[in-house]
Amino acid sequence: MAVIDIQVPDIGDFDEVAVIEVLVQPGDTIEAEQSLVTVESDKASMEIPSSHAGVVKELKVKLGDKVKQGSVLLTLEAAEGAAPSSQPSPASGRGSESAAPPPSASPAGAGEGRGEGGAGSAPQRPPSPRPSAASGTGSEYSGAVDADCEVLVLGGGPGGYSAAFRAADLGLKVVLVERYATLGGVCLNVGCIPSKALLHVAAVMDEVSHLKSAGIDFGAPQVNVDQLRSHKDKVIGRLTGGLAQMARMRKVTVLRGVGLFVGSHHLQVEETTGGGQDRTGAKKVVQFQRAIIAAGSQAVRLPFMPDDPRVVDSTGALALKEVPKRMLILGGGIIGLEMGTVYSTLGARLDVVEMLDGLMQGADRDLVKVWQKMNAPRFDNIMLNTKTVGAEATAEGIKVSFAAAQEGGKAPEPQTYDLVLQAVGRTPNGRKIGAEAAGVAVSERGFIDVDVQMRTNVAHIFAIGDIVGQPMLAHKAVHEAHVAAEAIAGELKGDEKLARSAFDARVIPSVAYTDPEVAWVGLTEDQAKAQGIKVKKGLFPWAASGRAIANGRDEGFTKLLFDDSPEAGGHGRILGGGIVGTHAGDMIGEIALAIEMGADSVDIGKTIHPHPTLGESIGMAAEVAHGSCTDVPPQRR
Repeated sequence: MAVIDIQVPDIGDFDEVAVIEVLVQPGDTIEAEQSLVTVESDKASMEIPSSHAGVVKELKVKLGDKVKQGSVLLTLEAAEGAAPSSQPSPASGRGSESAAPPPSASPAGAGEGRGEGGAGSAPQRPPSPRPSAASGTGSEYSGAVDADCEVLVLGGGPGGYSAAFRAADLGLKVVLVERYATLGGVCLNVGCIPSKALLHVAAVMDEVSHLKSAGIDFGAPQVNVDQLRSHKDKVIGRLTGGLAQMARMRKVTVLRGVGLFVGSHHLQVEETTGGGQDRTGAKKVVQFQRAIIAAGSQAVRLPFMPDDPRVVDSTGALALKEVPKRMLILGGGIIGLEMGTVYSTLGARLDVVEMLDGLMQGADRDLVKVWQKMNAPRFDNIMLNTKTVGAEATAEGIKVSFAAAQEGGKAPEPQTYDLVLQAVGRTPNGRKIGAEAAGVAVSERGFIDVDVQMRTNVAHIFAIGDIVGQPMLAHKAVHEAHVAAEAIAGELKGDEKLARSAFDARVIPSVAYTDPEVAWVGLTEDQAKAQGIKVKKGLFPWAASGRAIANGRDEGFTKLLFDDSPEAGGHGRILGGGIVGTHAGDMIGEIALAIEMGADSVDIGKTIHPHPTLGESIGMAAEVAHGSCTDVPPQRR
């Protein structure tokens, strides 16, 4: 029997991830696609499966180790005659690439994704052949049917309602199943939108305090938490109410309840009430021709944390029941830091604990450095290379114990907190929807593998959003939703153009809506160094921006990265970019568009941007790369 190394496959935009769980031991007999370890990124925890079947000979990693693509996890005595999995799954279990593969697996500009100039960090799913109707092994339902449709959409979040609305716009009969009372999913109800409503309030409060140096003093703010919570709820209600109206206008039938597949063409909906988890016992069965799974994800809860109202996930934090004096954030990713910003501005003192060696993993360190310098006054302790190992509910608060994440490190002393926010990632809901009854393959972790059309292993069932892997972002889910809906409409209506719809985005932007905001897209500078890709950097400091100075917010900068490989002549197409500063998230879309269009530094620099704006920093960063910027000191020759 051959002894082989099992390596970490493509894990997307993440340079390094931490091992938080080892699922096998030496001597174990494993199957191909069986999960080996669990790793943690800034947005989710993910399992990495084996590419071969065999017997584990030796583990090469342990808890707390950092791994990246190509790292050896273990040696395996491969089973005789065993071939590697036909579709070796990465951490997300979605095929030969996870959420966002490194932008240039092939040489920069060699042609990837849409054609030439394949820069970016978007999923490039394998162009697998269309599966046959017999691909899955689902059961057949023979009971009574209460409703039928051409397209069944399971989940009413941004991906789900976008899929339902697009399918309806294309003339299909659609049923949308959602367990909660309102559409919008996690994003609109307990995620993106309410957090941004609170972050806006926090940003205004911080801005007002800064005006004191300009001679304007409003005094100490008086915070009415109940009224603030009501404001947040009104924002949610306006958006979710609008979705309900649009569903009616499109004649989309919305069924409230928990959806569970009971056959390859049937979904049982058990009615829910209240907060969405309470079931009335009433059931309906929907028969469908095509289905789109958009069941999303849920927050990871650490098993040793006590069941106590002072321990919350992001949903609990957004409930904003009160403002704690001391707050601990478990996980140094975007979600935790955004909520920390809100609570800090309202008066809480913060600690954050992170297993890795830096906060906001995925972004370049120079961007994060600006954010961390600005936000240092919010934190009493930033505990890096540290893991949480225990917690106890006491009368005084939640007593939390820590340990060093790396051998030889020093662990902080136990601390007691008024509120503990668990923000260590999200896990998909793939194993909660009865997918096996429909024949849909689901990884042990709960992810569903799809092709470029978002099609699962069952030809007539599609999946989108968090449930198909990283990055778990609403704007990715919406674009995937349109692809799935169009592919289905093309098949059912005989429209060849629609039937060829595919998800081929080059890049997907990321934004931390903290203060200052941090946004990035495409290749990062850290990734370029790790991959040996030569880039030319154009960095424009906001200390030279008239608008930033006038705003009193000149701490940030805009950075663009261009292909500087010899074959590109020294000034190739843009590969990526990052912005740190106010409204960074509003501006990153221009850089994403430039990457999609294959623009170079001349294209961007000679595009006239209005002055004085923060947006013109993008044009000036391109001029810096080109060597033609007159708003910064001359470059040394």
